[in-house]
Amino acid sequence: MLVVGDSTAGKTRACFEALRAQLPEHRVVAPAGGPDLLTAVEVIDRTAARCVVWLDDLESCLGPDGLEPALLTEIVRLRIPVLATMRHQQFDIFAAPETASDAGTEHARTATAGARVLRQLDPVELDRVWTPGELERAGETEDDRIADALAHHGPYGIAEYLAAGPALYQEWHRANRPGGHPRAAALIAAAVDLARTGLRPPYTLSLLASVHEPYLTAAGGALLRPEPLDTALEWATRRRHGVTSMLVPTQDPNAWHVFDYLTDHTHTPVPDTAWQTALEHAVGPHELMILGVHAHDDAPIIAESVYRRAVEAGHSGAMFNLGILLGKAGRFEEAESVYHQAAEAGHSDAMVNLGVLLAKAGRFEEAEVSFRQAIEAGQRDAMVNLGTLLGKAGRFEEAEASFRQAIEAGHSDAAYSLGVLLGKAGRFEEAESVYHQAAEAGHSDAMVNLGVLLARAGRFEEAEVSFRQAIEAGHSDAAYSLGVLLGKAGRFEEAESVYHQAAEAGHSGAMVNLGILLAEAGRFEEAEASLRQAVEAGHSDAVFNLGVLLNVVGRAEEAQTLLPASGQQQDQG
Repeated sequence: MLVVGDSTAGKTRACFEALRAQLPEHRVVAPAGGPDLLTAVEVIDRTAARCVVWLDDLESCLGPDGLEPALLTEIVRLRIPVLATMRHQQFDIFAAPETASDAGTEHARTATAGARVLRQLDPVELDRVWTPGELERAGETEDDRIADALAHHGPYGIAEYLAAGPALYQEWHRANRPGGHPRAAALIAAAVDLARTGLRPPYTLSLLASVHEPYLTAAGGALLRPEPLDTALEWATRRRHGVTSMLVPTQDPNAWHVFDYLTDHTHTPVPDTAWQTALEHAVGPHELMILGVHAHDDAPIIAESVYRRAVEAGHSGAMFNLGILLGKAGRFEEAESVYHQAAEAGHSDAMVNLGVLLAKAGRFEEAEVSFRQAIEAGQRDAMVNLGTLLGKAGRFEEAEASFRQAIEAGHSDAAYSLGVLLGKAGRFEEAESVYHQAAEAGHSDAMVNLGVLLARAGRFEEAEVSFRQAIEAGHSDAAYSLGVLLGKAGRFEEAESVYHQAAEAGHSGAMVNLGILLAEAGRFEEAEASLRQAVEAGHSDAVFNLGVLLNVVGRAEEAQTLLPASGQQQDQG
């Protein structure tokens, strides 16, 4: 079980209580890192001991030397219980979107062996803020600490308040002033930013001392009359509220972790000095890879430099991530080169993205070879990509076979893609069946297409249900399509409501249709506002419709400036 939540949400305590309630007789094995996890699994297998593996801060175990897909499969086979926690921030970094499942679209992703592991898990989300029912039950306890938290937590979560996160964060920032503790604040800032680079703690005093000076200078330097280093360290490591300190002690008296609440709530850019220090202290290609993952979106120049160093050491994940970075920058030849390098090293995601890159360049035969290579390596996404490629080439039977292979492998996108293929072939009953299958798996595009299919068959009530299901899943096109359906049925008030919903989500077609609907109801000012919103969103029909409206309300001169530049009035539906 993986519990994901914000810092101080209570993830570790929740896992502890689950362990105590469900597995009280099991021994707890808590590996310090990936290599230790490998050893632990081997020992548990050899001894058949009743053990639960405890992985607090799961990211420390992710990677080719630790928890990767093959080891996860082995853990499942051996039925070893695992309790793991991960902060939202780290989960988002490591579990980026999946590899492209459409041959014409490459989803940028930061994939590692760990990302492939996280895609196979169904995490339990632990909310920072408790529900009214949870607060009510907490009020029934006789624990004075919880009673105090209920009375004073304000906008913060109860566990967050109990862990003193907000209080320590505010105290840290208040320290950066004359008469405060500016050097301590700078030491903490250095530790926070080193953590944000992905450099693993603990951090020695000498390291923090060497990094903190630019932070102190930026805050005011000597004008703040900074305290001596030993005084600053004592203040930064002092335990507060009976809970924790800002710099957290380790077994090494000269090295510290940083309170992760401070890390997760800091959003300023990481300065180059911190990145450079992290690069100097990273050990081995895996640590370089982790730094690159953290820099990938916010500091792409640094990420490229880090990835290239890891590539030189033969890290296939770094080759793949570098390919994504170069592709996003439009450097396609370089991206192709490193994708080839990663594919030759056996990286199946790289084989998929190489195929996507080749397909975009019109090199379809080479793309097919790359997709088939990925399929042989067990990559489900490649089956979908190959099906899409074959479908575009008119090889429908082969495309169908590839999609069905992906469906059997449990890929929900494949059912959607097969539905599209079957629909184009006029096999509507079969298309409906696989759309239903994809919709049940939560595929919102399939819900929309199913609704369209049902509407065309005159099954309007079923279509409405499918569109509403897609709306609940957050699909703006569904609200637009439902608006069209309701408008044709003469249910104009309901149509207006869902058009508003789609327009607020940025759907320009909904803005146009809403404008037309309002104009037909004589609500010209509102209609104009909606059409102008669509014009700003770049909808090609909006200009013409706005011109027509202005003409109708007697503003002919304004209308004439618009009408010649546009096409035909959009017909709702």
